[in-house]
Amino acid sequence: MINTGIKEVRTSELNELLDQKGVVLADFYASWCPPCRAMTPIVEQLAARFAGQANVVKVDVDRANELASTYGVRSIPTFLLFANGQVVERVVGTTTEAALVGMIESHLGQLGWAELELTPRK
Repeated sequence: MINTGIKEVRTSELNELLDQKGVVLADFYASWCPPCRAMTPIVEQLAARFAGQANVVKVDVDRANELASTYGVRSIPTFLLFANGQVVERVVGTTTEAALVGMIESHLGQLGWAELELTPRK
């Protein structure tokens, strides 16, 4: 796993996240993949920006190849955006932070993210 501070998930952990209401961005990657490594700082920024609003996770296709197969991931990096457990967006290859932000914000808005925050308000 690339040491990013972003949680790397496998099948059971991703399924638990997808069973909850909300938005999940899953970065399907491999440690040996140069474009994946190039996207790491962007993914880290997204995780920080959307903390408490959306989950941003990494899926190592070498360790969780069953997930890659389940979701039809054939090239990496692939970004899957889930809303309420369903794939709603897919980006294959490198992309911009703005494009990923737009995807996440669009679906947070559709779900009414203020009601779906992951951490309780005090």
